[in-house]
Formats: sequence, C-alpha cells, structure tokens
Amino acid sequence: MNSPAVPARAHDRLSPFRRVVGVLRILLAALVLTAIITQITDQLLNNAFDAAGYFGFFTIQSALMNVVVLSVGGVFALRVAAEPELLARVRMSTLSYSVITGVVYNLLLRNLPSDGSFEGIGWPNEILHVWAPTLIVLDWLLAPGRPALAWKAIGFALVYPLTWLAYALLRGTFTDWWTYPFLNPDEPGGWPSVLLHIVVIAVVIVLISAAAIGVSRIGRRGSLALASDPA
Repeated sequence: MNSPAVPARAHDRLSPFRRVVGVLRILLAALVLTAIITQITDQLLNNAFDAAGYFGFFTIQSALMNVVVLSVGGVFALRVAAEPELLARVRMSTLSYSVITGVVYNLLLRNLPSDGSFEGIGWPNEILHVWAPTLIVLDWLLAPGRPALAWKAIGFALVYPLTWLAYALLRGTFTDWWTYPFLNPDEPGGWPSVLLHIVVIAVVIVLISAAAIGVSRIGRRGSLALASDPA
C-alpha cells in the first residue's frame, strides 16, 4: 500500500520552477498596482477622483489585497519550497475575490450604458477584471509548494465579502451612493433583486473557494498539513 503524500516542507530544496513562480507573482503584483495607480492618476488629472468612492469598490480593495498577497507569496516562493498554510488560505480567499470581480464585471457591468460621468483609460479595467483573475487562477493551478487546505477554509474566505456587503449596503442606505447598480434597491426589482444578487454572489464565492480547496487536496489525502491544521 502506498503511503499518503506528505507536502513539501519549508526547508526542502527549491525547484527552479518555484523560483520562476516567485518572480512572476511579484511582476503580477506590480502590474495590478500599476493599473490602480494609472486609474487614480487619470482621474486626478481630470478632476474626477473621489477617494472614498474609489477605495470603496470591492474590485479595488480586493486588488490591493492581491498586490500584498502576490508580493508575499512571491517572496516565499523565492525563499522556501512550501508556503505556510495560513498564506495558502489567504491566497485561496483573494483568488475567489479576484475571480468574482471578473465574473460580476464581465456579466453585469461591462456593457452598462454610460451615465455621462468620467470614463477613464480602459486598459487598467482589463487588467483588474480579466488578466489578473486569469493569471491568479493559473498560479493556483500550476504553482508548486501549496499545502492542502481543509474544507472549513471556505468560511475564512467569506468573512471579507460579507463584511464588505454590510458596509456597502449601510453606506448606500445613509448616503444614497451605491457602489454597484445591482446593490441599489431603487433600481428595477428593488430589494428582492438586491438580495438575489447577494445570494448568487455568495454562492459563487463558496463554489470558487471549494474548487480551489479541492485542487489543493488532490493527491494530498491524509497529509500532515490537514492533520495539523488548527483552524
């Protein structure tokens, strides 16, 4: 009988591919940050920048998270053969946020008619909503050194989106400024439509997280990472 696969330890030898992954993660973090800086600069130059509004978007907050997580993950990939379970859990969570921003943008927001407000440079949106999510998924699928995650990590991934939704709804209720049209109860469909969108988005995040966890567990049945997982 074959013994269960045991994940690589931090002191195991680094593979050249993992070093390449480290460099690519750092480059992707720089690209995402450049896209955000470009948007801010473009809006400032056109007197269209609203800091509270801009940084209130789920896309921007999750993109900034990915800048940090990709940078940290890149450094780990350059230094150790296997990443800590906590880092993998955070990467799984920010992956789900990046993918959901891409899905929501391309299905619900991309083809909305202009409301006459400022429309900035287009390529940063493509980076944040298409290329970054795609590359982050490829990183999760292909990069070595990721430990197996427990299924209960799905709950960890839901903490931030649910907190952000509560903030967005409260802010909209008291200021009448809605981060996204589908969260605005004054739009056609009212609150039933808003609640339906929230439920669907939450379910999609759960499915994305579950898929990412499932990938992490392939070939890791009975691994020490799962046996020692404290959370």
